[in-house]
Amino acid sequence: MTTALADRLGGGRRARVVVLMACVLALNAADTGVIGAIVNELRTSLHIGNTQVGVLTAAPAAVGAVATVPVGQLTDRVRRVPLLAGSVVLWSAAMVLGGLAESYGWLLASRVALGAVTATAGPTVASLIGDLFPPEERAATYGRILAGELVGVGFGLLAGGNIAAFASWRVSFWFVAALGFVLAVLLWRMLPEPARGAQGGSGGRGGEELAQRQVDEAGVRPDPRNVLAEDPERMTLAQAARYVLAIRTNVIIILASASGYFFFAGMRTFALVFVMERYAVGRGGLSAFLPVIGAAALAGVLVGGRLADRLLRGGSVTARVGVPGVAFAASALLFLPALLTDRALIALPLFTLAAAALAAANPPLDAVRLDVVHFRLWGRAEAIRTIVRMSGEAAAPVLFGWLSGVLGAGRAAGVGLDRVFLLALVPLLANGLLLLRARRTYPRDVASALESERRYGKASQAS
Repeated sequence: MTTALADRLGGGRRARVVVLMACVLALNAADTGVIGAIVNELRTSLHIGNTQVGVLTAAPAAVGAVATVPVGQLTDRVRRVPLLAGSVVLWSAAMVLGGLAESYGWLLASRVALGAVTATAGPTVASLIGDLFPPEERAATYGRILAGELVGVGFGLLAGGNIAAFASWRVSFWFVAALGFVLAVLLWRMLPEPARGAQGGSGGRGGEELAQRQVDEAGVRPDPRNVLAEDPERMTLAQAARYVLAIRTNVIIILASASGYFFFAGMRTFALVFVMERYAVGRGGLSAFLPVIGAAALAGVLVGGRLADRLLRGGSVTARVGVPGVAFAASALLFLPALLTDRALIALPLFTLAAAALAAANPPLDAVRLDVVHFRLWGRAEAIRTIVRMSGEAAAPVLFGWLSGVLGAGRAAGVGLDRVFLLALVPLLANGLLLLRARRTYPRDVASALESERRYGKASQAS
């Protein structure tokens, strides 16, 4: 069975890389899953409300958004594997300190420290994926790696809740921290450091990848404004930021991704307590059903990437932006009736399908970012996207928690969060419309990236 799985992932070496990078995302997501699982314990132990709980998940995202700026610069200039492994060690140490917290202020301080190192994952993982895997498999590969994020959230919810029930919420923190120390060792010893532009020869990515070939065959011309006029390796952070934000498709993808993660951040923090309060479902029942939702989301993230790549091979040039647009709209339309009903037997299956659709949007979006940006700007481009995404992730838990108190004041349990989730569906629907615009800009931006790489495409070993 293990051999068959490795073969499906492209061989033992590539399977190892996929699993390791998926574990990085899983570890980061497990932290927020743990917080979501122990909301009641934190409210009782530290005498806090939903807003304060939201701040605990918002703090790492907010600090991470700021820390991403220097990390993105480092990612494009230093060896990425030591940078990633070192950040995991620091992350685990911050989790240990969090488990020792005797007050809300202490716990919040540890969460701030946590955010300073979580910023490393986005830019380094994106850059490593671009140099370790062929471009024509990019969306499918992202799907497999992003599956770790979903597995991590589910693991955090299950392990965090059950450990807190049998021991304490502090032990939940320490358990995840121990896993982090183990992962850091595995990354250091087993993750290869590829050359910059390793997936290629003279063009930096092996000539034209699938999306670029489709664009060439369609006769799409590059946008002169987005063709690099100087070596990207010599660009300052400000110059790189101006350049990547001038690429229209990249800006659209940044906004769509941030909007999706905004909803996801609020949901993973309060979904568990919402379902327990709204539908009177016990922790035991949720523990049995969570793997079902997790499996559906996992299937969504895997199918989303594979479907986009398959459609692209079939001649649909804009598949990598079209699939996420449909997925976001479908997710919102499935969440809507689930939130309007008060029957668990109706709501939970709809939540399951909605989670699968929401997860399916991310792999193609992540692939698009690499399609439209020169490979020597991947780290800085991802840093800019991460700033916006993590700002949304930081705002969501606080906003969800505060609005739940305002909208649910004097009403039955679960009503406030119900209304907040309904309001949050609007950005998901808007994402579908936003990505329709990206279908017009994407081909030309891919052509511009290809022309830029023809000018400045020499691969080099990471320093």
